[in-house]
Amino acid sequence: MEHHKIIVLDFGSQYAHLIAKRFRLLGYYSEIAMPSSPLSAFEGAKGIVLSGGPSSVYEKDLPQFNEEILSLPVPILGLCYGHQLMAQSYGGTVRKAAVGEFGIASLGAPADSDKAPPCPLLEGIALPTQVWMSHQDEVTDLPEGFEVVGSTRDCRFAALQNAELKRWSLQCHVEVKDTPEGDKILGNFAKICGMEKNWSQDRVLDLILEHIRDSADGKPHSPGDTHAGPGDGKSRKVLLFLSGGVDSTVAFALLNRALGQDRVLGLHIDNGFMRKQESAIIAERYRDAGFTNFIVEDASETFLKAVYHEADPQKKRKAIGETFITVRDAVVKRIGLDESEWLLAQGTLYPDIIESGGTSNSHVIKTHHNRVEGIQALIEKGLIVEPLKDLYKDEVRIIGKKIGLADGLVYRHPFPGPGLSINVLASPGPDAEGAARDRAEFDATLAALARFDLSGDFPSGGPTLSALPVRSVGVQGDFRTYRFPAVLSFPSVMERFPGWDALEAASSRVTNQVKEVNRTVLELWRRTGKDGDPVDLTLRELWCDRPRLDQTREADAIVLDELKMAGLYRSIFQHLTINIPCSADETGHCAIVLRPVVSEDVMTARFAHLDLAVLGRILERIKALGFVDAVFYDVTNKPPATFGWE
Repeated sequence: MEHHKIIVLDFGSQYAHLIAKRFRLLGYYSEIAMPSSPLSAFEGAKGIVLSGGPSSVYEKDLPQFNEEILSLPVPILGLCYGHQLMAQSYGGTVRKAAVGEFGIASLGAPADSDKAPPCPLLEGIALPTQVWMSHQDEVTDLPEGFEVVGSTRDCRFAALQNAELKRWSLQCHVEVKDTPEGDKILGNFAKICGMEKNWSQDRVLDLILEHIRDSADGKPHSPGDTHAGPGDGKSRKVLLFLSGGVDSTVAFALLNRALGQDRVLGLHIDNGFMRKQESAIIAERYRDAGFTNFIVEDASETFLKAVYHEADPQKKRKAIGETFITVRDAVVKRIGLDESEWLLAQGTLYPDIIESGGTSNSHVIKTHHNRVEGIQALIEKGLIVEPLKDLYKDEVRIIGKKIGLADGLVYRHPFPGPGLSINVLASPGPDAEGAARDRAEFDATLAALARFDLSGDFPSGGPTLSALPVRSVGVQGDFRTYRFPAVLSFPSVMERFPGWDALEAASSRVTNQVKEVNRTVLELWRRTGKDGDPVDLTLRELWCDRPRLDQTREADAIVLDELKMAGLYRSIFQHLTINIPCSADETGHCAIVLRPVVSEDVMTARFAHLDLAVLGRILERIKALGFVDAVFYDVTNKPPATFGWE
């Protein structure tokens, strides 16, 4: 039966598939299509959405767009890049914005107006309303026939409509949870399109199980399905990498349900990057869930050698991904598996594919271990099964609960395959090759922050602004950036806490207006020297080795323990303990950054506004470890920062 549908055109944004997912969660069937698709691809479409994307509409090398799509007599909604593309296509002008917007903004009535015109897209929404922005360009001249229905402080033409043409566009991202009225806006668009509810999670589960069986049984697949099995009619068994995280666990359970335990083998590799006692805990939980078809392989020394003296985050991730394949091959050979009878499965989610540049118009944000060269070669041969490849984290959890997995498996904090290795930042030290360039860029960052004034943002006075001498990764306008994090330092910060909301606003101002930074951290504590003054942190030659991983494990275990005791573990989507290669003492000391975040779908996140009593206990226990010289708290949302620092 042909579904009525809303089609989302993917211009390469991290959020394109999130739009489609939102429609599906609302009960409306939605599909992804390329912007260059012929008009025949829109048969059955009741509406079209133009997604965001990393390009600027005035650049030369743009995603190919079939402008005849705009001639279709169906409602069309443009979001972010799609908003700008629609404006330009109908005669408006788009330029670099005077002030980019990243994070939370307030969408209100049009500038110079007390009241917004009637707009069916915003029906039932009281303005001003919170929205999520991530853009560096803006519409500066209105296209003919369009009117302004909403503005923000820094974006005059933030919401446009041409009701006669059934065209609407918004500069914000309504598909993320940090636009609280986003579902209502998308529901209004579905109503405008005349859509009836025709999609459910039961249907999703059925399709996943069908995909697994077809892939494992070698059934033919459609030419456009790049994630199907080899299609040679040969039945195979499936070997799955088990990190113990939510994604691989749910994928494992689905494979078992679809094929039975005799055709599935789980391989948990202890790569030396696990949390404290994590591998033993994972094995116990799987046995409790009734799984007997898995093995545990200790390959920690092999992985540690693979990343030794590697400071480049991308090369580190690639080395880990390739080592997974090497270890997998060695295990397969040792236990005597016939590779011609086995497929490899992964718990890959759609954000993994997007962030690895896995669609035609997307840019690489970071290289995932499940998208390295060795894995890509297997995908091209049809030898990889990825049951969750079209889903997001919250959808995976829904599926996990639907098939009966325990909360301890479904709601465990996400833990990627590379584990703590991507939380332990490495550095060749201050005298390595390229250090002079890094120092010059660091000095430029310090100078930019020195010119930035936050004194009016806090009633009791603004913080001292500085920077950490290590780069962290961010995502700004769908592009990856590596920049030095800004540091906010207040005297006696835990006794006279400035307030999470004020810190969030200040962090947003810093990252929006100081182009040299993509992340802001709050200094919670710094060890004092013999003179009673706070010690200076120095960049050291430090690598991702077992001693630093053990340091990270101890600090990380403290945070997770306190979150669980306070009943906050479930309310925090993920916590990362970052070990940065800076210290005052050369004898094995470090600095720690705490990074608890709240998110639903990984694509966006807010830093957790942690209870101060809980934070105080965490801080005192970490200080007592003896090897930590400073503790920071990451107060940056995503975007502009990513969850982790690598």
